Amino acid sequence: MFDRTAAIEQAMELFWDRGYEGTTFDDLIEAMKLSPSSFYHEFGSKERLYREAVDYYLSVSSSDVSRVLSSHRDTRAAFEAFIEETAAFFTNGASPAGCMISLAGTHLPPHLRSVADFTKSLRKGFEQELARRLRKGVSDGDLPPGTKVKELAAYFDTVIRGLAVHARDGASRKQLLAICRVAMRAWPSKPPDTNPKNGSRGSQR
Repeated sequence: MFDRTAAIEQAMELFWDRGYEGTTFDDLIEAMKLSPSSFYHEFGSKERLYREAVDYYLSVSSSDVSRVLSSHRDTRAAFEAFIEETAAFFTNGASPAGCMISLAGTHLPPHLRSVADFTKSLRKGFEQELARRLRKGVSDGDLPPGTKVKELAAYFDTVIRGLAVHARDGASRKQLLAICRVAMRAWPSKPPDTNPKNGSRGSQR
């Protein structure tokens, strides 16, 4: 009996490891143990399978954005936990190194624009999720009112994409975590509270 979920998982591993173009039709049908006709019956096309494989990746990856970012009330703690968990996920040894969304659908020729646009939209959505959490941090008072949320979200998105490339190039978890610690130094600091009602020593006689 055909196990569709197992087949999609096999396809995910291939796309994640070899990229969209680097994964051939023959690779897919061999890994999923399907004949060409069965493949087209089940998935319709390579691109449709890729989209299903990406959806599966997002559903099973431990780098679930909303879950981790909401796991801490303090915004800085949430982002620190998120990038550290991401570094661990990228180097877990049980799956291809790095991030499927970052690595599998880039540098595609014009006739595959729909695939490139699809993965680009996912990356953009990820950055927007980071920005939403940062805006909440500003609202909660964890971040200064003048924080450039869009730029800070883009910065952490860039850090995470860079971690994915470093992991693919063979960097260890320890090395990625060291990068995470450096990245957190960019976190905006809140100005000191000089309100006498809040116990500032400088206001006491």
